[in-house]
Amino acid sequence: MIALTRRPACSLVNCEVEYVPREGIDLPLALQQHAAYCQALGQMGVEVEVLPPEEAFPDSVFIEDNAIILDELAVVTSMGAPSRQGESALLLDVLARHRRLVTISPPATIEGGDVLRMGNRLYVGVSTRTNRAGVEALRAIAEPLGYGVTSIGIQACLHLKTACTSLDDETLLVNPAWLDSDALETFRLLHVPPEEPFGANVLRLPGRVLVQASSPLTRDLIEARGYAATGVELGEFAKADAGPTCLSLLVPSSSLPP
Repeated sequence: MIALTRRPACSLVNCEVEYVPREGIDLPLALQQHAAYCQALGQMGVEVEVLPPEEAFPDSVFIEDNAIILDELAVVTSMGAPSRQGESALLLDVLARHRRLVTISPPATIEGGDVLRMGNRLYVGVSTRTNRAGVEALRAIAEPLGYGVTSIGIQACLHLKTACTSLDDETLLVNPAWLDSDALETFRLLHVPPEEPFGANVLRLPGRVLVQASSPLTRDLIEARGYAATGVELGEFAKADAGPTCLSLLVPSSSLPP
């Protein structure tokens, strides 16, 4: 598995903020935390590729939003924030080394943080960044390949994965206050402690889960269910509504289609 990451730009201090109070970002500390995050991925056996910063795009460190990786292809997304439009195109050459590319274009908007894959089903959060047209554009691409697409309403958070991520193929970690969980009733749902609403965003990797250090109760909960967990400090990125999934775009090994 490859993890594409992007080094934070100095302009990160001017990033988009929607659901947390705006606080000053300590850029040197953010750089340290990003380096430690990449190191943690490497220690888990993931091949990490660190791309250069892009000063024109303050949020470009949140690379997960730029594409949706399927087995057969990579869907290049259409960003929902005006300041991020054009950001996904920065990845075209990199992604083309791993997958055939298809692109979603405005007025459809969809960001990778709103797309959760569980087997051959894609759950898509309808949010301030992903609209109904974005869901339908993804459906038109994915359903002919055998994927089901289900939309989920979310509220009070930025992306679907802010409120829901997977621990395994049958288990989801969720903050039930932030999403309509009826569409997820076929899965085991593990609710995060109310004191740690942002704990629901974890990064599932082979054999281990990456958890925010600011969510120790959530980590205890995960480990009590038998999952191996590693904590990582991401406090400067939390100031931008971000968590562990946001900082990498995971590309499972696959042969490039002809």
